[in-house]
Amino acid sequence: MAEAKQTYDPAAIEPKWQQFWHEHRVFRAKNPGDPDFDPRQPKFYALDMFPYPSAAGLHVGHPEGYTATDIVSRWKRAKGYNVLHPMGWDAFGLPAEQYAIQTNTHPATTTAANIATFKRQLQRLGFSYDWEREISTADPRYFRWTQWIWKQLHARGLAYESNAPVWWCEALGTVLANDEVINGKSERGDHPCERRPLRQWVLRITEYAERLLGDLAPLDWSESLKTMQREWIGKSEGAEVDFAVAGSAGVVVRVFTTRPDTLFGASFLVLSPEHPLVAQVTTPAQREAVQAYQKAAASKSELERTDLAKDKTGVWTGAYAQNPLFAADDPRGRIPVWIADYVIVTYGTGAIMAVPAGDERDFAFARKFGLPIPGIFAPQTGDAARDARIAAGEECCTEDVPFAAHNHNASLSIAGLGMAPAKRTVIDWLVARGCGQAKVTYKLRDWLFSRQRYWGEPFPVLHTQDGVELVADADLPVRLPHMDDFKPGGTPESPLLRATEWVATRDGKGRPAQREINTMPGAAGSSWYFLRFCDPHNDREFCSKAASDYWLPVDLYVGGTEHAVGHLLYSRFWTKVLHDQGLVRVVEPFQKLYNQGMIQAFAYQDARGAIVPKANTKEVGDDVLHADTGEKLTPIVTKMSKRYGNVVNPDDVVGEYGADTLRLYEMYMGPLADSKPWNPKDVPGVHRFLQRSWRLAVPEFAEKGTLHEWLRQDRPDDPELEKALHRTLHKVDGDIERLAFNTAIAAMMIFVNEATKAVERLSRSQLLRYAQMLQPFAPHLAEELWARLGGQGLLARAPWPAVDPRLLVDDQVEIAVQVLGKVRGRAVVPNGCANDVAIAAARAAVAAQLEGKTVVKEIVVPGKLVNFVVK
Repeated sequence: MAEAKQTYDPAAIEPKWQQFWHEHRVFRAKNPGDPDFDPRQPKFYALDMFPYPSAAGLHVGHPEGYTATDIVSRWKRAKGYNVLHPMGWDAFGLPAEQYAIQTNTHPATTTAANIATFKRQLQRLGFSYDWEREISTADPRYFRWTQWIWKQLHARGLAYESNAPVWWCEALGTVLANDEVINGKSERGDHPCERRPLRQWVLRITEYAERLLGDLAPLDWSESLKTMQREWIGKSEGAEVDFAVAGSAGVVVRVFTTRPDTLFGASFLVLSPEHPLVAQVTTPAQREAVQAYQKAAASKSELERTDLAKDKTGVWTGAYAQNPLFAADDPRGRIPVWIADYVIVTYGTGAIMAVPAGDERDFAFARKFGLPIPGIFAPQTGDAARDARIAAGEECCTEDVPFAAHNHNASLSIAGLGMAPAKRTVIDWLVARGCGQAKVTYKLRDWLFSRQRYWGEPFPVLHTQDGVELVADADLPVRLPHMDDFKPGGTPESPLLRATEWVATRDGKGRPAQREINTMPGAAGSSWYFLRFCDPHNDREFCSKAASDYWLPVDLYVGGTEHAVGHLLYSRFWTKVLHDQGLVRVVEPFQKLYNQGMIQAFAYQDARGAIVPKANTKEVGDDVLHADTGEKLTPIVTKMSKRYGNVVNPDDVVGEYGADTLRLYEMYMGPLADSKPWNPKDVPGVHRFLQRSWRLAVPEFAEKGTLHEWLRQDRPDDPELEKALHRTLHKVDGDIERLAFNTAIAAMMIFVNEATKAVERLSRSQLLRYAQMLQPFAPHLAEELWARLGGQGLLARAPWPAVDPRLLVDDQVEIAVQVLGKVRGRAVVPNGCANDVAIAAARAAVAAQLEGKTVVKEIVVPGKLVNFVVK
C-alpha cells in the first residue's frame, strides 16, 4: 500500500467518536434499580446551569462552564464513579416569548428549533452528557410536575394571592421580580417599569429565611456568593415600636428599628411612599405634594431608592406622632411624620423612626430639611472636639458609646449604658407598657410568582363561586391553549384572557369556573430541574425517593453569579419544602458551587468612547482604523454582543480547528473563575499542541493507520520519560480536583515537549497513559490515539492511570550555597542526604570563596541551601 500523509484531521476523527459514544450509550448513568447498577460504586453528580435556548445559538462563552464539568465528569468516570452529567433546556419564559413576538412565530415552534440548534452545537463539542435524560421545562411531561410541586406549596400555606405593589413593565406586558429590575428598568430589554398594585400569586419564601441563612455555612460555595445571599436575605434584630398619630384617634404607626436604644433621639418618623397610612395621615394642605412624590417614587428601583450616595428626598405629610418615651405634654415627644423613598414598604413595617444622631441617612435627611438632631450620646473617644460635636448632635455617631445623662424619663434611664444593655432596657420598658416588642425581620421579600404572559406554566387553579380550587392531580398537566395572537394586550392582564374557551371551564362540582390566567415565572421550572434529571422518565412521581436519595446533593454545580439571589435561592427554598414534605432526603440541592468567569471579546472605540461595530473597522498593519473616517481606534475588552460585532460562534472555531482545540483553548485561557478575552491569535497555538500529541504516535508519511516503528511492539519504559509522565499525571490529577485546568494543560504541554525531543525512546505504554491523561480535555483525539495504539476497550471507560509516588521524588537535588547570606555557588546532592554530606558538597562548590577564611557556623536548610558564616 502506498504511503500517504497522515494528518491530524479533527473533521474526520470527532464525528466518528461522537457517533460511537452515542450509539453505544457510553455516558449513560445508572440508577438504583437498573439491572447493571452497582451499589458499591461511588456516585458523582455534575451539573451545568442549563441554558435558555436562544435563537442566536451558542457563542464561545457558553462552553466554558460546560467544558469544565465535562472534564471533571470524564475524570471521575476514570476514577471509578457512576457519573450523572445531564443537559436540558430552560425553555419557558420572557425571552422565548419576546423572540416569538418579534418573528411572528409561535413560541413552541421557535423554542423547538432553538433547542435543536443548541443540542447540535453541544453534541459537536463532544460533551459526555447522558442525553437519555434530556428535559425541557416547556414539555408537558415536565411541567406537569412543576404544577404538582406548586400544589404542595399551596397545601402548606406557602402560596397565596396578594394585591401588593409589584413591578409592572408596560413594554413587556408583565410583572417582574425584584431581581429582574435594575434602576427602574427591566433587566431584559431595558424598558421602563413602575410600581403598581396587582393581583398576584406569591410564594412565602420568607417562612424559610432563617433556614436559608443558617444552612449556607457548610456549603462549598465562595464566600462572596454566600455574602450575596446573606445580604439579600438581610436579617435584622431589633424591636417594633408604636407611635400614636396626633389628632387621629386609634391611628398608630408601627416602626421597626435595629436600634431601640436610640429611641430618646427619634426626632421624626419616615413612612414609605407606599405605606397604607400615608393617605390617612396626610393633611389636606400637604396632599398634592405627597401624591406627586408618591408617583415619582413608583418609577424608581429599590437599589436606586436605597443608594446611600444619592441625594435625600422626601415630603412632610403634615402629621405628627407621639414618641412613647415622652409624656403627651412634653414637646420633645411630638415629632413630624414624613414620607421618603429610602424607606421600603416591604422591609420591616415600611416605616422607620429617624434618629439623626445615630444614623447617617437620617442625619443627612435632617440636615437637608432642617429637622431637629437631638444629641443622645456621651462619648469618650479621646478626641475632645469630636466628642463635643457628637454630644451636641452636630456629628452623627454609629459607634457603641455610652448614652448621655438626659436619656431618661420618670420610669426609664439608660444614662451611661452601652448599646447592648440599653437595647434590652428599652425593649423591656416598651413591652411592659404595651407599646413595643422585640422583633427579627428580614429584607427578603416573598416571591412574586405570577407573570401576565402566555409562554409559561399555567397554574393548576380554578376560580369558582366558592373561591380557589386546585385542579386534581389526575387532570395534570394543565396545558396552554394554542393561540395565534399571544401578544400582551397593553394592560396588566394576561393574553390568556382572550382564550375564552380555555378560560371558561367547570369546577369539581360541575359548576361554571374560570381558569387562572396568570402563568408561572421562568424560574419555576429551573427551581427543581436538578431533581428531575435524577429520574426523568418517571410518570408516577416527580422523582423517586430512591433516585433523589442516591444522586443528591449535586456534587459540582457550575454557572454564573448572576443567579445568586434568584435561581439559587429559589432552588434552595423548593428543596427545603420538598424535604419537609418527606419527599427528598437532602435540605440543600448543591453541595459545591463554582462560578466561572465570563469569556469576553475585543471591541474598538473611537475618541468619543463610542464602540465602533466590527463591520465598520479595518486592519492596517498592527492598527485598527475606522473604515469610514480612518481614525485610529482603541482596543478594549468587553462582553460579546451582536451590536459590537464581536460574537464568536463555536461552530466556526470547530470548523477550522476542531472541538478538542476549542475545549482546550477555553480551559487554557486562564483560571476558570476569571473573566478573560477571547483572542483568535492564540487558538492556533493550542491546535499545534494537539498536532504534536498526534505526531507522538503517528508518522507524517506512512500507510494509513500506521504507528511509528518503535510503537509497533512493546518495549521497556524509558526511565526519564517515565518519571516525567508520572509527575505530569500527578500534577494533572491534582489540578482537575482543584478545577485548575489551565495549569493542568500547561503541564501536559511540557510533557509533550519533553516526549517530542525523545520520541524514539517513548514506549507504547507511556503513550497510552498520556492518552488517558489527555482524554478529559481532548476526548476525540485521545480516543483515536488509544484505538490506534491498541488500548484495551474504550478509552472513555478506561481507569485512570496510577501514579508511582517514588517517581515524584528526585534522586538528586540542586542546592544553593551561600557565604555570609549571598549565593556564591550551587551543588548537587542526594535527595534526603545527611547534613554533613550536603556541607561537604557545598564546601567543594565554594572552595575558592572559603580559602583563607574561618568558617564559624554552618547553616543547613535540607534540600534547599547551605550557608557558611565566616570571618
